[in-house]
Amino acid sequence: MRSQNPGRAMQITASVWPTLVMETTNFTHGSAVNEPLRQRSYNSTEIALPVFMFAAGAIGNLIAILVLSVTQQEKKSSAFFSLVRGLAVTDLLGTCLASPFTIVNYLDHHVLFDQHACEFDSFLLLFFGLTGLSIICTMAAERYLAICWPYRYQRWRVDRRFAQKLLLFIYVSHILFCCLPMMGISRSELQPPSTWCFIDWKTSEPMPAAYSILYGVVSLLLILGTIVLNLAVCGTLLLMRRRTVQRSVARASVRQRWRALSSAAETQMMTVLVMTSVVVLACSAPLVVRIFANRFQNDQKADLTAIRIASWNPILDPWIYILLRRSLFRRLLSVSRRCDSPVNVSPPSPQSGLLCPEIMKETHVFAQLMCNANIITQLPASVRFPAYNMEILCQT
Repeated sequence: MRSQNPGRAMQITASVWPTLVMETTNFTHGSAVNEPLRQRSYNSTEIALPVFMFAAGAIGNLIAILVLSVTQQEKKSSAFFSLVRGLAVTDLLGTCLASPFTIVNYLDHHVLFDQHACEFDSFLLLFFGLTGLSIICTMAAERYLAICWPYRYQRWRVDRRFAQKLLLFIYVSHILFCCLPMMGISRSELQPPSTWCFIDWKTSEPMPAAYSILYGVVSLLLILGTIVLNLAVCGTLLLMRRRTVQRSVARASVRQRWRALSSAAETQMMTVLVMTSVVVLACSAPLVVRIFANRFQNDQKADLTAIRIASWNPILDPWIYILLRRSLFRRLLSVSRRCDSPVNVSPPSPQSGLLCPEIMKETHVFAQLMCNANIITQLPASVRFPAYNMEILCQT
């Protein structure tokens, strides 16, 4: 009996112990299995927004490039629309290269833990953020030169090839500048909540801190330059209109020449430039502010908000080119003219025939300001016409 009881006790113990082990293992593995399931469902919910942004950015920029490619021949050869196409291509490349990193990182959180992947993701954010600001500043400079300095604009032969050379210079110089962190000047770090990488903008080491400040200063100068150039162009057009409408010129030949030279193309260019500048600066400014603010305080929520706002830039830009294309722009002007015609019963002034009669009937100040910009760029370079002397202009 004694020999059977210990054996039976050992048998019972041997049969009970695996059950306890299985229960314990199932309990532990159950929590471990449920956690990835919950994490996977959480990721599938969060991944919807990056996928939508990727699709919207890629499709929108492809449509914008297609719209800009089928425009009229004079538009294709202009420097301004070459820069616009360059900005659309830049946004498309940025969307197709940076968005997959975000999507893959939501599927596997260990992707950006690799240092090479983190450095490349940081390079993409640095490069496309700075390149977009540079192109929009170049667009503003092109309009400023065409309207405020038309003789130099013609002498320097600012055309499609000139714009392509500028785009090439921007790309090469920015690639070299944004590759400096990979060369040891600075370093890239995974930013909270471990979904994106950027330069170490909170370090106190001299070289990385100097690079982050330099990047912020260059971005800030591009933003300020764009604002100043746009204000200068709008101010010049406003001053030109005010001085022109005050002159009483009744010659029909002058009216006909102004009507022939005036075009809605310049109005469209300025509208596209102003709207694109507003979108680019509004999306890029928060990140530039955070570059300087991180030198004084650490706010991870503000950093994440800034990079999310910046990611909307390539999504919103192409719809400006699509919605403000020439045909739609003319339709909006014609619809506005029909809406305002019953209200505008006052007789036209003698000066109204001087500045695009079909547009001067409008009550839209912006359209009135922009309608004559094409005159300046199309007059011969040998013609000099000070703003205060209308007789010289009449002789042309």
